[in-house]
Amino acid sequence: MFGSVLIGTDGSETAKRAVHDAVALAKAVGAKLLVVSVYEPVSDVRLREERKDLAEDREWVFNARDEVLEMLEQTASDARSGGVSEVETFARQGDPADAILDVAEEQGVDLIIVGNRGMTGTRRFLLGSVPNKISHNAPCSVLIVKTT
Repeated sequence: MFGSVLIGTDGSETAKRAVHDAVALAKAVGAKLLVVSVYEPVSDVRLREERKDLAEDREWVFNARDEVLEMLEQTASDARSGGVSEVETFARQGDPADAILDVAEEQGVDLIIVGNRGMTGTRRFLLGSVPNKISHNAPCSVLIVKTT
């Protein structure tokens, strides 16, 4: 039925509820799990500000994608621990709905799962438009998980 399941997450507590459901479903049907998250580009001004607060030998560590990549790796690890044998992650820059739709189309997924609400970037915002956009433009079935 579902050979591949894509979950969009931003690492928030509400998104973790949707990830939990995606892991359970992927495990139950033996599906591959694809995890997508989006990061925002960091301006040069902010990069300079962030770097000046770091010790000189640690300046190279700061990267706009690091936080998202770390969250994705933890999510993948948790999914594997939860019984999903095949997990792949995708960090994309830009609009969350567009990123999820792009990966879904590129990978030919069978099901997209998103939460109805969550966080994006570093601050909270209502994701009502994300599930709406995905449900109207998805190349496959969509499951919107009630997370609130």
